[in-house]
Amino acid sequence: MLRSIFFAATLSGCVACLASWSIETDRSTPEKHGLFEIREEARRFIEQENARKHQQWDALEPNAKVLVPRCAVPLQAQWTPKSLGRSQPSVMVICPAAVPNTVMNHWDVHVPVERKLRRP
Repeated sequence: MLRSIFFAATLSGCVACLASWSIETDRSTPEKHGLFEIREEARRFIEQENARKHQQWDALEPNAKVLVPRCAVPLQAQWTPKSLGRSQPSVMVICPAAVPNTVMNHWDVHVPVERKLRRP
């Protein structure tokens, strides 16, 4: 009985924690790079592309499951090459040099994009 009460209390605490999480609050720390900053880099890239090529794209949100180490240098962004086999267009946010860690020394995160809806 006590075990089931503990499980229920733990589960409700986890649900409350997940409900309060969002990309807006997922910011970089000394150890990890936040999805907020990754999304913002994709948005900057898309803004430049829209202005340069007179296109209308919106950057969406990166996969919330992504966890990457903090980047030691400024992020870069480019269109994801078609050769990577992605079915939809996306922006690849690239970290060429992560802070020293035991997991990875560089990374890239794909941020999906979609065409803006035109208003009549």
